[in-house]
Amino acid sequence: MRSRDDQSRLRISLETQAKLYIQGKILADDFELASSNMLGYECSRNPHEMRRATIRSFLDQNTVVYLDEAGYKQQVDLPAEEITATGVKSADAIHTACAILANCDYLLTTDDRLLKYSSDRIDVIDPIEFIKRIGGKNND
Repeated sequence: MRSRDDQSRLRISLETQAKLYIQGKILADDFELASSNMLGYECSRNPHEMRRATIRSFLDQNTVVYLDEAGYKQQVDLPAEEITATGVKSADAIHTACAILANCDYLLTTDDRLLKYSSDRIDVIDPIEFIKRIGGKNND
């Protein structure tokens, strides 16, 4: 959760502002949020109870598409293995495979390794780039 990271670093500060802007757009129903139980699992591992509860609440209240990869194991496993073979960590590969399976246009991340992943099935981009791309498409 970037808003709790060291805001004295410009990149983190800009990513935080972009993330908060995107969350506002989700709350306004301008964007749809897809989630998976992998995201829920990672959230549950957050050592800070208040942060964990805040993230969980946002996901619970705003997820439009939810994918339980256990229920889609066969459809998730093959693309996740292919993605992992490109150097992406296993959990990130599962996130990506779930996003593809959920027909998402974008997977937003601040993970530098995952940002190097390229696919014709989904755009993996950081929150700042996402705002640049959708800039004129949604009115503020």
